[in-house]
Amino acid sequence: MLKNIRKGQLVVISGPSGVGKSTVIAEVRRERKTLTFSVSYTTRLPRQGEEDHVHYHFVDRAEFEQMIAEDKFLEYATYENNYYGTAKRDVEQLTEAGYDVLLDIDVQGGASVRSVRPDAVSIFVIPPSFGELSRRLYGRKSESTEVIQGRLRRAREEYKEIPNYDYLVVNDQVPKAAGEILAILKAQDCRVSARLDMIKEDISL
Repeated sequence: MLKNIRKGQLVVISGPSGVGKSTVIAEVRRERKTLTFSVSYTTRLPRQGEEDHVHYHFVDRAEFEQMIAEDKFLEYATYENNYYGTAKRDVEQLTEAGYDVLLDIDVQGGASVRSVRPDAVSIFVIPPSFGELSRRLYGRKSESTEVIQGRLRRAREEYKEIPNYDYLVVNDQVPKAAGEILAILKAQDCRVSARLDMIKEDISL
């Protein structure tokens, strides 16, 4: 466990399907050891090899909806008739312990987080062009043309939310994109609000 010498940051990363967020995030996490994920809650059943409280907190629908009613989620959403959500308490415990908590969520979730935690650092990741995004999606060869066209339409809608984010990163090359995100997080570390504890004794003299 890290010594609690600093409060961790809450970091929101969004971007269209196919932009390569997972690859970029993995690179960032290799370089920034304080960056971690919060274990999400879900109502879906565990898949083979998944462990409760490790991959997800698996709960039933009634318990999840009770948590919604008690305002325990920082953000939540439904996907294929199952709930997924991030608990406020889990994030607070991690940031208080000095960890930076990363949320890889869509623009709807990003908006929810910003409304509750305006101090969150929000980053939107885009490809060099829409043509490149299309090339990457078709290059997977794992989805039908209809599904891919749907993803591209959704991406255009997601782009409308970019002005609400703090930073925009272009994933042209993974090391470069990861480097930009690391620079953003380092700059956030140096904000006066993040370092006031260093000088509290001095300014009280």
